[in-house]
Amino acid sequence: MMGTDQDHQYTSFVNNAAWSNGHVSETESFGDQVREFVKAAMEMSVEFAKGCRDIVWQSIGRDDSYIGKNFRRLKGPCEKVCGKLRFFNEYLPEDKDPLHAWSVICFVFILAFAALSVNTTSENSALLVKKVSIHPPSADRVLLPDGRYLAYREQGVAADRARFTIITPHTFLSSRLAGLPGLKASLLEEFGIHMLTYDLPGFGESDPHPNRNLESSALDMSFLASSMGVSDKFWVLGYSSGGLHAWAALRYIPHRLAGAAMFAPMVNPYDPMMTKEERYRTWEKWTRKKKLMYFLARRFPRSLVYFYRRTFLSGKHDQIDKWLSLSLGKRDRALIEDPIYEEFWQRDVEESVRQGNEKPFVEEAAMQVSNWGFGLSDLKLQKKQQGKGILNLLKYLLSRDQEEYTGFLGPIHIWQGMDDRVVPPSVTDFVHRVLPGAAVHKLPYEGHFTYFYFCDECHRQIFTTLFGTPQGPLNNIVDLDQSPIKDDREERSPIKGDREEREEGTLCNSTIN
Repeated sequence: MMGTDQDHQYTSFVNNAAWSNGHVSETESFGDQVREFVKAAMEMSVEFAKGCRDIVWQSIGRDDSYIGKNFRRLKGPCEKVCGKLRFFNEYLPEDKDPLHAWSVICFVFILAFAALSVNTTSENSALLVKKVSIHPPSADRVLLPDGRYLAYREQGVAADRARFTIITPHTFLSSRLAGLPGLKASLLEEFGIHMLTYDLPGFGESDPHPNRNLESSALDMSFLASSMGVSDKFWVLGYSSGGLHAWAALRYIPHRLAGAAMFAPMVNPYDPMMTKEERYRTWEKWTRKKKLMYFLARRFPRSLVYFYRRTFLSGKHDQIDKWLSLSLGKRDRALIEDPIYEEFWQRDVEESVRQGNEKPFVEEAAMQVSNWGFGLSDLKLQKKQQGKGILNLLKYLLSRDQEEYTGFLGPIHIWQGMDDRVVPPSVTDFVHRVLPGAAVHKLPYEGHFTYFYFCDECHRQIFTTLFGTPQGPLNNIVDLDQSPIKDDREERSPIKGDREEREEGTLCNSTIN
């Protein structure tokens, strides 16, 4: 009986020990399983990488492969270069394999360079990125005959005191706030100039035009002048892509213009009158992206929406050369990086994109490269050709003493920077070939922006060329004699008065008879 109890106790002890050991082994085996799984995954990754390496080596690394054949050609020069650089191995530890050491050094260098690049880019982006602000409406607006409102800005003297009136259509990504950047009010007063700038349809605070073209653009200019009380002829000032609307004014409203002042005026880059050499000299100055944008504007204008939404319609500021894919010279580059220009540019862009609609920009880009409806040769001063038919022959015989001319009769002045890469000098050469009567002023060492933006002396030279010696505004104040009016009848003698009255009566009677 006693033996049976001892056997039972021994059996229970063995079972408890086995259970304890089993519980502990289960706890340890879970961690071991995790470690073993990680080791297995790593081994499988290594084997997979070796397999990929072998496949790549067998495919392109063999001697009979394309890369292998070219590598053999480079083997000799590479060995020469490595031989010359072998003296660097002297600076490595003696117990390190040079191949392994240099591989580690190159890898670490690449990682460090990438980390520095990412940090620098992120820091610069955080500092330079500025959101576009939309300001409260502040423009004066005039109602046009078709019911649209046109926003405008007046500078200089009043219209009734102005000797000269200048109307300035703005460029592609601009607004009425641009005009002649940096122009001083005192200079306008000195020359007696009344300057008008306005927002193109859909830009700034101007209403969009449902069927906008170059003729409607010229008519808007004429209506604006009439609404502002400009009864005499006015000057039109076209700068860069704003020259498109200046050319249109010369074509469609020449009777309203006194002259044109053009600054690096843009033309249609696909103009059929351009020679191959002129087209090559123009297109070679532009970046590949700018050429692509011109192509898309001509063939697929709706695709421009994608690019505009990622640049100036993205709600963030950036530099003009990046947005418009411009190639700039040193002086232009220095100017756009100036804080004064940057402040002006950002405010002008904010006003230009106020409506947040891409359609006006697409229309403007498409008009630049499409058929204008006229050519620059139509602006050339020339005798009017006689029409066919008997009526035209009789009209010619009756009026041959007074020869009729077509084209623009007024002066055209063109200023062109010789270091301009946005509108190259070849464009002005083409214009001068077609319009030999235009006065071209070539500006050595000047770029696209440097002569037009924030240059007081340049602005004075421009006005002196156009208007001569400054004479100030008109003086329309009439001096009145404020002395008391005397009654002549009181001073005349009775005899003299009777004689004069009789003479006046006789004169009246003779007139009536």
